[in-house]
Formats: sequence, C-alpha cells, structure tokens
Amino acid sequence: MASSIPVKEEKLVDVRLGQLSSWIMTQDFTPKGIPGAFQRGYYQYYNKCVYVKTGGVAGISMVLAAYMLFNYCCCYRELRQEQLCKHH
Repeated sequence: MASSIPVKEEKLVDVRLGQLSSWIMTQDFTPKGIPGAFQRGYYQYYNKCVYVKTGGVAGISMVLAAYMLFNYCCCYRELRQEQLCKHH
C-alpha cells in the first residue's frame, strides 16, 4: 500500500526504512532550516504533552524529570567526592 503523501512532507516516525535516505536528502540543513526544525519539534511536544485538553501532568513531569537529571549530571562529581569522603 503506497502512501499518497510525498516523502518530504512525512514525519520521521512515518518514514519507512527504505525511504529514509530520500527523506533525509529532502530536509533543509541550512542555518535557517535547523532552528526551524527544532522549533517545530518543540511546538509538537508542547501541543502533545503540555497543552492538552484532558489536563494531565505528563508533559510537566517529563520536563521536571529532565531538569532533575540535568542537575544531577552537573553535580555528579561533587556528589561522588562527598560520598567518598563519608566512607573514609
């Protein structure tokens, strides 16, 4: 069953493995296109996970979990050093 949507307009999730190289070649990798791709991804995430009509906390919890993981990674060296000092 062939898709009637051109490969360029399909989302990455909908692209088949055989079409992947042609999909990549049609994308805009210019300095103006890359920020646009990030902006579209952000808006898709925001509309799907944060701004939902059913009202859940899934989107906010993912952002908070990412923030906590980022802070843990930033402070890992100090936390590890403190843990080693307590055991000796």
